[in-house]
Amino acid sequence: MPEPIRFYHQGQIQQVDHVAPTLTILQYLREDKHCTGTKEGCAEGDCGACTVVIGELKNGQVEMKSVNACIQFMPILDGKALFTIEDLKQTDGALHPVQQALVECHASQCGFCTPGFAMSLWSLYLKKQDKTAPPCRKEIDETLSGNLCRCTGYRPIIEAAKRMGELPEVNFDEATLATSLQSLQRNEMFSYHAKGQNFYAPRSLEQLLQIRATKPQACLLSGSTDVGLWVTKQMRDLGDIIYLREVKELNAIVEINGMLEIGAGVSLSDAYAAVCRHYKDELTEIWQRFASLPIRNIGTLGGNVANGSPIGDSAPWMIALGAEIVLLGILGERVMLLENFYLDYMKKDMRPGEFVAAVRIPLPRTDLQFRTYKLAKRYDQDISAVCAAFAITLDGDIVRDAHIAYGGMAATSRRAPKAEAVLNGQLWNEANLKNAMAMLALDYTPLSDMRASSDYRMKAAQNLLRRFWLETRSDAPMAANALNAFASA
Repeated sequence: MPEPIRFYHQGQIQQVDHVAPTLTILQYLREDKHCTGTKEGCAEGDCGACTVVIGELKNGQVEMKSVNACIQFMPILDGKALFTIEDLKQTDGALHPVQQALVECHASQCGFCTPGFAMSLWSLYLKKQDKTAPPCRKEIDETLSGNLCRCTGYRPIIEAAKRMGELPEVNFDEATLATSLQSLQRNEMFSYHAKGQNFYAPRSLEQLLQIRATKPQACLLSGSTDVGLWVTKQMRDLGDIIYLREVKELNAIVEINGMLEIGAGVSLSDAYAAVCRHYKDELTEIWQRFASLPIRNIGTLGGNVANGSPIGDSAPWMIALGAEIVLLGILGERVMLLENFYLDYMKKDMRPGEFVAAVRIPLPRTDLQFRTYKLAKRYDQDISAVCAAFAITLDGDIVRDAHIAYGGMAATSRRAPKAEAVLNGQLWNEANLKNAMAMLALDYTPLSDMRASSDYRMKAAQNLLRRFWLETRSDAPMAANALNAFASA
């Protein structure tokens, strides 16, 4: 029986049963609720003008995360809380410390982007246990990575981020919110129907398999960071939708037989946090440069892998490590190497009714040398021109097993078999490195586009392989110093 969408907003439980399943939260706020503080800038999750904060229960605790309202559909709010810029005003009419700091630091000019910045800063304000201790620059930069401004130059906004903790503290009533959210939790699958569309949110793997069997053509929705644009930019009719994020089994992270298994419903933020506990030095930069914080908060690693974009930043390093993908369907489970999952541009080895259930990432080994590198026009929140990942097993100075993978170089993220072949069984020296660099021209024929030319991509791919050799050869400390001197020259 279809039910209304139930969520907490503006201090009370809201019920919505008249909007299309693909109506965005931004459209609902502006057009239905007339909460026009939240702005539409890009309608694709890039500019941050639409930033809101969503609260949900995780293990009995309220978890608050900034997200882009422009690409999130209304039914995903079921059982959650929605906060917008209108919620920051205090009961006595006073500004919240976040807002007051923005005023005092003159951190707004045209003002269009300001509500989004305020909501991102509010999410940081909530996380800080000691409000009087100013956040460090790294925390501020990460928090604001999804907010763009054309006017201020960012300096006064960063000053406001530091200033907000110096103002009289405003407490957030998490206990009351937790009680309200608890009353909204469902045990059975949530089914919503409006405007001729059906939206299903199963709670268990069994429910997911059942609804998938009856709706094999339904659109699978997870973080909506790709699917949302199908609606806002391509105006596509998605038909029936199956939402994966509420499936308990798909939100698990476990270690199994030397592998880290990450469920397809785990957010990018949580997935990368788990992986970087094992590969801190190798993957932390990729994690921080992967899209923006609001996108990582709602997007999933499983969805990123399932989408299969040739310029995605997750696939290259996972392929280099020998990661596996777990597929489930009505006929059972299939497990394969991720590199075998991608057949051609946006074409995957998926049977009708199958879905990505998890990815399995090998845990570190002492004999493994592993690095990832990303080149893009902007440091933050930009799509790669080239993303490179290298993993080699060294026996002394002999290469025993080379895995070289690139994104942005072909129709899919894939390995470089010819370059690997000239390295395997050979000394890890400059002569063999040069042979491998030359072989990359036979492994890939990159395209020219708005991000980079074909020649740039090939030269960059070759130079990144050289950088990997400089960092991992036997005299690596000396080489690293030389590399740093070269970079700073």
